[in-house]
Order: sequence, then structure tokens, then C-alpha cells
Amino acid sequence: MDDCIFCKIVKGQIPCTKVYEDEYTFAFKDINPQAKQHILIIPKEHILTGLNDVNDDNSYIIGKLFYAAKIVSEMLGIDKSGVRIINNTGKDAHQSVQHFHIHVLGGEDMGEGLV
Repeated sequence: MDDCIFCKIVKGQIPCTKVYEDEYTFAFKDINPQAKQHILIIPKEHILTGLNDVNDDNSYIIGKLFYAAKIVSEMLGIDKSGVRIINNTGKDAHQSVQHFHIHVLGGEDMGEGLV
């Protein structure tokens, strides 16, 4: 999508701090981190919101996102201490960008406040 901020990040039109990239995914530091390490991982293919827009044709991307999360967690050294992965889908979940993405958080004790 031409007006999607995450699509523009993937295309290099908006700067970011890239952490990882492969054929299917792109990972970068969140500009408003909620933990010591807070990375967003997005599919390069635009999938509108998240769970609501996953279907038979694009469901493979879920595995690609989780595999990228594993690699990123290892790269950041947070894979052994604990990682929280979050996907917000829709208005009530406060999804701020209408492009499927997961948050990978870690690097500190995040408590039990959120799941």
C-alpha cells in the first residue's frame, strides 16, 4: 500500500534501525520501546491488520514471523532469559499501524501485568 508506514520502511523510504531482514520479513527497533529490547517484525507483503486478514494464501507468513523472532531474540541475546511476543489486531487492541506485525520484547523482567 502506498500510504502504509511499514511498507515505506521496507522500501527504505522511511528510516529505521534495522535489526534483521530476510526474503519474507523485516525487523526493526520500535521508536517507542516498551522494554529494554523492543523489536517490530513485519511481513514484507502487506497484510492489512493481523489475525483478521490471515488466510490460506498468506498463512505461511506466521511461521516466517516467528522464525524471524527466534533469530532476532538470539541476535539480541534475550532468547535464554525470556521473550514476549505480542500481536495487536484491531481498534480495541490499539493496533496503531494497519499492517500485520508482531512485537518482540525482552531484555528485562516484564512482570505479569500483561498475560
